Amino acid sequence: MTSQTLIQPEEIVHLSGISWHTYESLLNELSTSRRLRLTYYRGNLEITVPSPEHESYKKVLGRFVETLAEELEVRIKPLGSTTFKQPELSGAEPDESFYCKNINFIKGKKRINLQQDPPPDLVIEVDITSSSKDRLTIYAEMGVPEIWRYDGQLFTINILENGQYKVVDESLAFPNLPLTEISNFLSQVEEKDYLDLIQEFRNWVRSKITAC
Repeated sequence: MTSQTLIQPEEIVHLSGISWHTYESLLNELSTSRRLRLTYYRGNLEITVPSPEHESYKKVLGRFVETLAEELEVRIKPLGSTTFKQPELSGAEPDESFYCKNINFIKGKKRINLQQDPPPDLVIEVDITSSSKDRLTIYAEMGVPEIWRYDGQLFTINILENGQYKVVDESLAFPNLPLTEISNFLSQVEEKDYLDLIQEFRNWVRSKITAC
């Protein structure tokens, strides 16, 4: 087993040669009280301690999704950082995750089994200091149709096509809205009051709905 520790605003540890059993044991040991984020892919394990900056953008983007759902009257099921697993292969915890089109398939379920259940319709990934390359690969193998990704400067909508993610201008979950403009709101996260920013975004959504 080899390891590499990166001292950054987000503390990240990469481990290789990790068995699936060890990964699941860590999930169980840390399940009750942890801030750690675990990503497993074919023997490689990434352990991340998210920074306050990361958590701030994650929370705002999650609220944006909920605001869109409210204003467009779209049914959603938010599952936050639920651990999604493909046994023996991979496991990931999105920053935020939502079911909308497939919401009826997971209704009433307390556990999601990707061998039987569909993956979330929308996943949010905030990558301020780390790369989500492995996580994008994991989500592609799981069949997650849409990922919203923010790297601290650029917000992108990524749609799964032929096993790979393609950057597009229109969301599958919330079509017909220029959601790439979310970048403008994210650039104000550190400057504006949280609730003021959410209200500004809500007003923007309403203006776009009226224009349509």
